[in-house]
Amino acid sequence: MKKLLLMLGLVLGISAVASAKDTYAHDDSVLPEAARTTIANNFKSKVSVVKIEKDFGRISEYEVILSDGTEISFDRNGNWENVETNNSKSVPSSMVPKAISDYVAKNQPKTRIVGIDKERNGYEIELSNGVDMKFDAKGNFKKYD
Repeated sequence: MKKLLLMLGLVLGISAVASAKDTYAHDDSVLPEAARTTIANNFKSKVSVVKIEKDFGRISEYEVILSDGTEISFDRNGNWENVETNNSKSVPSSMVPKAISDYVAKNQPKTRIVGIDKERNGYEIELSNGVDMKFDAKGNFKKYD
């Protein structure tokens, strides 16, 4: 019986820590310096909302929505992981490796890059025509997704 109660208490304790609440802010002061610099250098719009995601009580990710609707995800250190814009805008060219920009311009003319995800082994981009493409870490085309 003691083991059962101990186990139940342990499970409840872990659940309480694991379900730490996400928090929200309405300015960039809660972001790491690297994230603030990325936003200042690449976007004209101001920060509208910052969602601070926590896992086991530690910050795991920042999700930022700018006033123009652009969404940016940053890791806990402020390195960008994902950028999504609406179809009338483009991901800033400074955030897209040149090899990827060149490939898209040549093979998907009249489209814009409206989303980019940094992945473990490269990048996934979304174009304004709805096409998703995967590239390796050097910007070489791998496949349509």
